[in-house]
Amino acid sequence: MARLRTAAPRVGRLQPRVARLAETEADRSRLRDAAEGWRAWYKTARWQRLRWSVLVRDLFTCAMCGRIEGNTSQLVCDHVEPHRGDEERFWAGPFQTLCKPCHDGAKQRSERSGRRASGWARRLGA
Repeated sequence: MARLRTAAPRVGRLQPRVARLAETEADRSRLRDAAEGWRAWYKTARWQRLRWSVLVRDLFTCAMCGRIEGNTSQLVCDHVEPHRGDEERFWAGPFQTLCKPCHDGAKQRSERSGRRASGWARRLGA
């Protein structure tokens, strides 16, 4: 038991080896914004105009599930092909409208697995 009591002060002085986890979604978003500079492009007026034109073009309809959403905060102007920080690909498109559940669920899973299962691919017959 004596060893455990003497180890406690030493443990407290150890440098943390794991990055502090974000406590809230806002903290998590700020950390990602700082780590990935291209995320600032989403906050530009240029992106907002482009996003709006895609939502109007697609009649506020999700390309994956066909849901029509009047609340535009629940719609995402999605890059059909991931840009991965490449500025030319970021602005060039192609784009599609997705509802938040489809974008945050099925689309993200398909991108992580390397499959291309988006609404755009279905429309093109891929």
